[in-house]
Amino acid sequence: MMEFEPTAARQVEPLMGWTSSADTRSQLRLSFDSLEEAIAYAKAEGLMYSVERPRERSFKPKAYSDNFKYDRKGRWTH
Repeated sequence: MMEFEPTAARQVEPLMGWTSSADTRSQLRLSFDSLEEAIAYAKAEGLMYSVERPRERSFKPKAYSDNFKYDRKGRWTH
């Protein structure tokens, strides 16, 4: 996936409080089938690029009842 860096700062609209920007490329995301295709596109368009590899996510399955254990490590918040 290719994402463009923002070239203009975001501004807060005073009436509604929404954020906006004049930079429309910040909304654009391009997907490619392979890393080589993305690099070839960036070179063909004359764009500077950097590659970030996805990180492995660690997942520890838990049960809902673990929230109510007597020997839990965190504080009870109710």
